[in-house]
Amino acid sequence: MVFPIYSSNNQLSSNSQNAITLAKSKQLGEFKQGKVIYSNYEALYLIENKNAELFKNNKKIPATFSQRILLKNKEEQNKYLVYLDLRKKGLVPKTGMKFGADFRVYEKSKSHATYLLSITTEKSKLEIKELLSKTRISHSTAKKLLIAVIDSQEDITYIEADWKRL
Repeated sequence: MVFPIYSSNNQLSSNSQNAITLAKSKQLGEFKQGKVIYSNYEALYLIENKNAELFKNNKKIPATFSQRILLKNKEEQNKYLVYLDLRKKGLVPKTGMKFGADFRVYEKSKSHATYLLSITTEKSKLEIKELLSKTRISHSTAKKLLIAVIDSQEDITYIEADWKRL
């Protein structure tokens, strides 16, 4: 059953029973104050999989325009590419902004994230100080650092980094 996702005040949410059920069973969205709050990536995933429809100002937005509305630049498109890939692999990506990462990555049915994930492209430079900082934050929060490298064909390679004391 298709349910509505409403875009209002820079927030994507739904209070339908189907949304609540999916939030609990598939870890899609965050259930807060009687409704499910979605990231742009979660909302687009649900729309593309024909579980939801996007509404803005009480008007239905055609699915073909949803991606243009929710993913405004190449960086957000890359994040969505990684989001889709992680979902296909059976992992659950959630926002990692609080940790200075693109995503926190959970294994299904786990309440603690296994990874903090940062996204880069093969043409981008990754400074050693930035890598050390990300690795240290991951270690201090009992997670591993996962770096997603996107190449020119949009293939994704994952590199795991961990803190090691000698």
